[in-house]
Amino acid sequence: MVATFWENFLFLIFLPLAMLWGFALVDLFRRDDIGGVSKALWVICVILLPFFGTLVYLVARPSGATAEERIRLDEASRVFGATSGPSNNMSELSALADLHDRGKLTDDEFAAEKARVLDAG
Repeated sequence: MVATFWENFLFLIFLPLAMLWGFALVDLFRRDDIGGVSKALWVICVILLPFFGTLVYLVARPSGATAEERIRLDEASRVFGATSGPSNNMSELSALADLHDRGKLTDDEFAAEKARVLDAG
């Protein structure tokens, strides 16, 4: 049996758009960062203009709009900061080198502080 144009249209175009429209509506109701009037206006916009209203909502939607997203963003930023940020020792050594280069520390003072920082780490 050969599928007709309308059957293909339903599965290839309309079904994904309907799923996206449903996602936007569910997401609107889950958000706690906007008030009731704004939610009502967004729902009206998404329902009356299903394709354009949904597209505008999804583009304008900020990240961290729900409590779960804010928790995940906070965890990700903590993990990123812990793994990619300089260690305390590295920042201290950098500050010591800067002071030494500007002549604020003598060679002996720099060597002593560097040894202290490296021994502590």
